[in-house]
Amino acid sequence: MARTILSETLKRIIVLVLVITATFLLVRSAPGDPAEFIAGESASGDPAFIEALRARMGLDKPLIVQLGIYLGDVAVLDLGMSYREGRPVLDMILERLPNTLILAGTAFVMALVMGTAAGFTAAVFRGTWIDRVISLGSVLFFASPYYWVALLAIILFSAKLGWLPSGGTQTIGAGYEGARAVLDYIHHLIMPATASALFTMAIYARLVRASMTDVANTLFVKAAHAKGMVPGRVWFRHVLRTSLLPITTMAGVQAGQLVAGTILTETVFAWPGIGRLMYDSLVARDYNVVIGVFIVTSLIVILANLVVDLLYRFVDPRTRAA
Repeated sequence: MARTILSETLKRIIVLVLVITATFLLVRSAPGDPAEFIAGESASGDPAFIEALRARMGLDKPLIVQLGIYLGDVAVLDLGMSYREGRPVLDMILERLPNTLILAGTAFVMALVMGTAAGFTAAVFRGTWIDRVISLGSVLFFASPYYWVALLAIILFSAKLGWLPSGGTQTIGAGYEGARAVLDYIHHLIMPATASALFTMAIYARLVRASMTDVANTLFVKAAHAKGMVPGRVWFRHVLRTSLLPITTMAGVQAGQLVAGTILTETVFAWPGIGRLMYDSLVARDYNVVIGVFIVTSLIVILANLVVDLLYRFVDPRTRAA
């Protein structure tokens, strides 16, 4: 196990270095000059001032030199300074990362639990009206654009019914503290987390139903029914347990994607996370912040996939044998 963890970790480190390199080159090749943007905000178009800004930001050096310096800084956990705010990028990301992790984690758990339950129910009652309703709902949520669902949720639950706030993480001016502040945070979390979970939940529901339907038709399941085993035990202990491998694979992929894809959720619901930070920094040509957010989200995706690879050894005995 130790050898496997070490080998997989080294592979992920190589992937992370390649991701950082590719991201750095792509972002730096994008049109727009941060020095000119900042000079414009300062109402100064003096070429000497712009060149001084470029020198201070390190943009006057060749691109390959900039890349080498940046990789060296990242190796010691230095993501540079924000061009716009003059603050360490790592501090700015760490301030907003908890909000993103809470949002993505809540959406992930909701999607996994509700999607698995829906797929399990559809598989048990396959061919009935229950199966058809769940399948229709899964197709509907899977095909619906996320921003459309999010905007409809805001119109219905916030504007019309007034049940949930339309954005943010706290009620402005309320000044809540302690447990009341936590409840207020959860109240703001419900709608963005649910909207994020619906698309992924539909994927889990269809995947679980298809996987369990295939397993239910195997000989060992039919033999268990023929022996008179309780149907509930057959479905939970044999069918669902055997179907866990594709579910685990999808969960690992979706766990990373939910974190990496929060930019749309956080923009629609004004949620102050790293996705919103990256969007604002991209508009402002704040390259260091954009690259820093890419690095953090890439690291989370890589770690999620590493955990899934290790979980295979516990979920599937054939993986341990290999």
